[in-house]
Amino acid sequence: MHFNLPAFLILCAATLILFILERLGLPTTLNLEFKGDIKRESRWFAQYGQSAATPVAALLVYQLDRSHGWQRPVTIVAAVLATSISCMIIKRLLGRVRPGREHAGQFLGPTFRHANHRESFPSSHSACAVALSTALAYYYPQAALTFWSLAIITAALRYFLDAHWPSDITAGCALGFAIAYAVVTYLPQHLP
Repeated sequence: MHFNLPAFLILCAATLILFILERLGLPTTLNLEFKGDIKRESRWFAQYGQSAATPVAALLVYQLDRSHGWQRPVTIVAAVLATSISCMIIKRLLGRVRPGREHAGQFLGPTFRHANHRESFPSSHSACAVALSTALAYYYPQAALTFWSLAIITAALRYFLDAHWPSDITAGCALGFAIAYAVVTYLPQHLP
């Protein structure tokens, strides 16, 4: 697998275009309310790439493909962890307010304190889902369609649940892709 520069640039351009449209007042929130089975199932998909799903994926990789020892599982976890930390730093530096909150969409600037309402940009759920899919697809291209479908569903849910602005999601996807690709390309060279 090679770094897909056109896909990365498209995500970056989409982020910029969406950001401009959001600033111009284009309605970007849906105010949907999921109920019953749809709500329960969407919660499962929303956790793909997060702190419980990633170690499980890494453990499955180790159990199903022991020929590489711990190298692949460690790389997969490192890709998602590096993405998550990067998102947290950017969120704390920029402080974009989530949809539906007072000062929605505004960038409030840096803070060292956790404040969920002002941690919209970039979407770490989207970024980590894409990071996990990037790493898994890198090692197992025969299942890439499944991995990318999970990442797309996770990212789309961030929009459907009004947790993020569309530009937050595309920026998270671009960030997750770039960081994960860098990790899976370079980290294994330094692991035993």
